[in-house]
Amino acid sequence: MNAHENLRAGADARHGVSARAWSPGETARQDMLLRYLGAVASAAAKHSGSAAEHADTEERAPSTVTPTRRPGSPQEPGMTLVRDVMDVPAASLCEDQAYRDIARLLAREQVGALPVVDTTDHVVGVVSESDLLAKVAFEASGHRPGRIGRLRERRMHDKARGETAADLMTSPAITVLPGTTVAEAAWLAALSRVKRMPVTDRNGRLVGVVRRDALLQALIRDDSGIRAEVQVTLEACCPPADRESVAVTVHDGIVELTGRLPSATMARLVAEVEGIADVIEVKNLLSAD
Repeated sequence: MNAHENLRAGADARHGVSARAWSPGETARQDMLLRYLGAVASAAAKHSGSAAEHADTEERAPSTVTPTRRPGSPQEPGMTLVRDVMDVPAASLCEDQAYRDIARLLAREQVGALPVVDTTDHVVGVVSESDLLAKVAFEASGHRPGRIGRLRERRMHDKARGETAADLMTSPAITVLPGTTVAEAAWLAALSRVKRMPVTDRNGRLVGVVRRDALLQALIRDDSGIRAEVQVTLEACCPPADRESVAVTVHDGIVELTGRLPSATMARLVAEVEGIADVIEVKNLLSAD
């Protein structure tokens, strides 16, 4: 192996090793992330299908997600909506608020971004810590884009010179409606790479804020919820005499089945449990009669 190959092998080895020590809860954290990503992917697929279905009848703003559930239609059992998990009341900024006051409010609320509202409480944008940091960085550097500087750089410079929320904000804001499902909102948050989204009514007025971690917690059922559905599945698949011999345990989304069942019933039960949302793995420790 020559010197170049040695360097390449060393680089590949480093890329495969985490720089952070493996914590005891790392496996569970990664399983949780995978479950969350799966739920977001499912929401994206459903939303894409709905958007195509209603493309001719419904106009969408690029910074919002329209609920696929029609207003006035009954809520599906188990469907969690943004209104169920959003924070109320929501802190906000006025358009004329000075950037030092914005920094103080972000620190007081312990958040990374806040919505900006006009005099009628309509959301007009969002100011984040990144916006404030960009302002400070530009001012400290003294850099000024040249006459033929890139358009994006010139816009950032002009924005950084601002003194109020209206000058510094990112607009339009990424917003969501209270009647949007948690899955759809999680899809929008992932697509937009935001941790908090203003919740508005259909007229654009601020009614709350939803956090990405609240969406995650609502999307992923805890083990007790999964076990309850496995138990319902067990009752549907097995006659009373058979189901009494089956024990179900769930830990971090992994379902473990123990006991005895007829072969055909066992195969059906395992297949049904594997299809349950949020189930990471099924450990089939059943014995066949």
